[in-house]
Amino acid sequence: MAGKPVGAGLSGQAWGADQHVVQSATGKTGQRNPPDGDCGDLTEPLRPTESPRQAETPRRTAPKPGGGKAAASAAPGTRRPGGRTARTRAAVRDAVLSGLADHGYPGLTIEYVADHSGVHKTTLYRRWGGLEGLVADALDMAGEDTWTPPDTGSFEGDLRELAREVVASFSDEASAAAPTAFIAAAFQSERAAEALRSFYAERFSRCEAVVGRAVERGEAPADVDAAALVRAVSAPLLFRVFITREPIDAALADRSAAAAIAATRAGVFTRR
Repeated sequence: MAGKPVGAGLSGQAWGADQHVVQSATGKTGQRNPPDGDCGDLTEPLRPTESPRQAETPRRTAPKPGGGKAAASAAPGTRRPGGRTARTRAAVRDAVLSGLADHGYPGLTIEYVADHSGVHKTTLYRRWGGLEGLVADALDMAGEDTWTPPDTGSFEGDLRELAREVVASFSDEASAAAPTAFIAAAFQSERAAEALRSFYAERFSRCEAVVGRAVERGEAPADVDAAALVRAVSAPLLFRVFITREPIDAALADRSAAAAIAATRAGVFTRR
């Protein structure tokens, strides 16, 4: 779920990409203008209108004595900068999404990201380390959104909406292009796989609020495994999308939600 949950948290909005980037999968250009002028390097001088924190530039330094690490030794793409650097990171993320949608992980190149983000190749290598770091950071950014699971007032309604969000995310070619490419990348890059697992783990943890409310209302047993239940809602839908390549629709979403509820009441998801 992009901007949305579970399987849906992978839609175009979920990744936070600009709409024209998402549309690149349908044949439209994914190129964007460089963010706020030249962002080819992160070592620009402080602007009069920026605070020192906003313009702070990560620099490489030698390792500290005793095994300590300098700030620049953090894993590529793990910093959370603000100001101009944050805009640069967003531009790079959009270029990665566009490239994945257009060419898939095997066809994504540093040159493509540099051309479409306005960020120089040397900066991309220095800060992200390479393609794996770029893909992992794009997934990391996708998990920084403010999406919350639906709250319809009933357990059945919440699970149905969760399932329908999965359908909405993967039924449209444009919105499904980037998440599909990320999932494909996870089969070719262990770092991308780790980032994808972390993304979904965080998404599922947000969805546990749905189960918590159901328990409070007496609609689900207190010992239910919330994470397993939520996964069961999207599993039949994602199986069709990625394994059997069959279409999915609202009727199937409602059926998946109903099956998960029936299994919950039968004690299938009881914690062992």
